[in-house]
Amino acid sequence: MRLKLVPSETNFDFFARWKLWLGISGAMMVVALVSFLLQGLNYGIDFSGGTTIRAESTSQIDVGIYREALQPLNLGDVTIVGVFDPTFAGAQNIVSITIQAQDGAEAVGAGTIEALGAALQAADPGLQLPFSSVESVGPTVSGELITTAILAVLLAIGAVLVYIWLRFEWQFAVGAVIALVHDVILTIGIFSELQIRFDLPIIAALLTIVGYSLNDTVVVFDRVRENLRRYKKKDLKEVLNLSINETLSRTFMTSFTTLLALFSLFFLGGDVIRGFVFAMIWGVIVGTYSSIFVASATLLFLGVKRDWSKPSAGAGTQFENIDA
Repeated sequence: MRLKLVPSETNFDFFARWKLWLGISGAMMVVALVSFLLQGLNYGIDFSGGTTIRAESTSQIDVGIYREALQPLNLGDVTIVGVFDPTFAGAQNIVSITIQAQDGAEAVGAGTIEALGAALQAADPGLQLPFSSVESVGPTVSGELITTAILAVLLAIGAVLVYIWLRFEWQFAVGAVIALVHDVILTIGIFSELQIRFDLPIIAALLTIVGYSLNDTVVVFDRVRENLRRYKKKDLKEVLNLSINETLSRTFMTSFTTLLALFSLFFLGGDVIRGFVFAMIWGVIVGTYSSIFVASATLLFLGVKRDWSKPSAGAGTQFENIDA
């Protein structure tokens, strides 16, 4: 007997209050934008600048002891990660220490690095000084990273717009892009509201969220297109409800199993990837929500042609029958 978290056949009315869902989503986006404008983001070293130090020790490295040793120095945002490489010799123990820029300076000063080395050597006598490498990320590089990150997200959303337009019609494309913008803005908003560190891995999470949300949306839209051809006399709201109910089991199970893995990583994966995993958890939840209540509701608001046997002029549907 198979376990079913969602019945094979459901008949939920997702559009009884579809204008309310759109209003709630719009209000949440406004709150997220206001939080971003008033509080900004808690930028990590990738975006705010700082120094990365690579240290080597003859003894086994304990990241917790290193963190405790550096706390009295009040260095601000410090990330300590043990480095593993299968090419290392058996006695090699290497750690990477990243420190945010101090007092607006481009890099951590020589005096600070000396104090850091002394504190670590007191906690770990096997630490070898001087450090094997010291690299700094200045404000110019940080600015370029911010620009590149924004460009990457915008290009991803733009590519989605073109793909959905060619695959379906412009109404579908607008619905999908509004859902993606909704997901990205709410993710940035939660990071601003909670002041969770925002760095390059979070940009990777945003791009992953865009792909995940798009996958959900395309599955629903594919079924919508099939049902529009099959039920040409049914009201558009009924067709959308039917399509979402038919794909609901797949959508729920995909999100549920993904969240199981993500929650395991969040609680057991450690501090290094916790921000990335939190962004993914939030993105899966809002991405699933937006595929049903934002993308489909937008499609209902815009309307769509009912006779799919005739191509619309300028609709851009020349690839509508290609499976991809």
